[in-house]
Parts: sequence; structure tokens; C-alpha cells
Amino acid sequence: MLEAHSLTRVFGSTTVVDDVSFRVTPGRITGFVGANGAGKTTTMRMLMGVLAPSSGDVLWNGSPITAGVRRTFGYMPEERGLYPRMKLREQLVFFARLHGLSAADAGSRADDLLGHFDLTDRADDLLDELSLGNQQRVQIAAALVHRPSALVLDEPFSGLDPLAVESMTDLLRAEAGDLPLLFSSHQLDLVERLCDDLVVLSGGRLVASGTVEELRGQGAERFRVVLDGQDAAWLRDVRGLTVDDVDGPVALVTLDTMPPSELVATAVARGPVVEVARIRQPLSEIFREVSR
Repeated sequence: MLEAHSLTRVFGSTTVVDDVSFRVTPGRITGFVGANGAGKTTTMRMLMGVLAPSSGDVLWNGSPITAGVRRTFGYMPEERGLYPRMKLREQLVFFARLHGLSAADAGSRADDLLGHFDLTDRADDLLDELSLGNQQRVQIAAALVHRPSALVLDEPFSGLDPLAVESMTDLLRAEAGDLPLLFSSHQLDLVERLCDDLVVLSGGRLVASGTVEELRGQGAERFRVVLDGQDAAWLRDVRGLTVDDVDGPVALVTLDTMPPSELVATAVARGPVVEVARIRQPLSEIFREVSR
């Protein structure tokens, strides 16, 4: 397990990361989200030892992390770290060898990853001859080539088309199914689909963490009410809820103090009801609420 414990980073008089603590659990994908400048990249650099924290600790399986452990991690930094005038396969073999793989294992591993990303026929091309999306694929392959013990990926899906995102998702689940995996992204729909756990930063501070369902449970409850043959505008006069929208017999409401059972009873008391259904709160709405 990878843990951030009260991580703080100060640059001059500016606190960029302020007392941030969270866990990245093996076998679960943890999404790291926040607006630009929230402190995500700085936190990831501290996890990887690229930056030293002003205070706080990084723990691995409950003990202070060592440089040796960090060398077993797969890391994809914000500023990409590949060699533009180096051939793809040669580059992947090079990184695998740096992590201690034999020449034979490094070559086999490079070939497997190039094959997964449909880049086998580009193995002898220079990196800067590829599209940006394919360069991104090679960057992620470089983070995976040594079979890491944990993955820390900063915006791994940036610049990828939908097919490449699906390929990447499949690979990450296959390669990192039992590893701690932390990745940052601004693509909230993708984070919601892929992640088991979420960590949300705002202004350098942790504002929410937990599973998607746990975070949804922290917000207000919203329901869709569909009446049979009557206008739903009367719900505006009911205490304990807020009507967000009305379109004839259909109303979207937020429960303030009213329990769901009372909403159902109130609607039924006025006449036939087609539906009273809880609305699944999107991650974008959760993010907006906790980042206020």
C-alpha cells in the first residue's frame, strides 16, 4: 500500500500542498482529481521522490518509503521523459534494463507492449516520428516495461483517442490489477468509469476522498418525479425540497430536509404517480460541490 501522510510542500511563502493524506490500495484504481493548480502534480512528485516534502511522509506498506522501493515504481510524469531521437523498441529495452531486467526479458517485454499498442511495425521508428497519441502510448509502455510494484501516472490519457483510451484501460487492468495505481485526469467521465476510489484536491488541500458511491452519498439527494396526467409545478410549494426543474408532469427535485419516503407519500397523495426515481449524481457535480 502507498500512503501520503500529512504531505506539505511550500515554495517560498506559498503553500502548494497543505497537509494532504490518502491511501492508494493494491488492486484498486485511485483517481486523483482537481482543477489546474490544485497540487496534484506536486503531490505525485513527492510520492515519487522527485520533490522532497516540506513536512509529512510517504509510506510503503506502513514504513517510510526508500529510494530502492521507488525504483520499482512505474511513473509517468507531467513532462514526458522519453528520448525523441531514439527508436521505440530500443528505448523500451533501455528503460527495462535500467530497472534490472535481463537483455532477453527486456526485449520480450518491449515486444509485448508494442504489440498491445499496435506499434510493432513502428518498433524501429524514432519517437518524434510518431503522432502525439502514439508517443503517449510509448510513454505509458515505458512506465510498465519493468513490471512495476506500483503505478503513479500524471494525465496518462491526455491526447488519446477513444480507441486508444480503451486499449490503455484494458492494459492497465491487466498489468496493474493487483497493484496500487494512482492516476490524475481532467476527464471526469473517464475517472468515474475507471476508478474504484477518488482523491479530490482543491487549493492544495484534500477536500474529499473515498469511493465514488461514498462521495455521492455526501451530496444532496436528487429525484425525478413523473406524475400521471397532472402538472408537477405544485411541488414548488412543498416544504423540505427544492424543485430544480419542471416540464409538465416531470419534475427534478433536491431533497433538503424531506426523506425519500415522504416525497413518495406526498406525490401519491396528490394523484397517480408514474415514477419517483433517485438521480445518479455525476462525478462532475460531486467535484463542483466539494471544490467550492
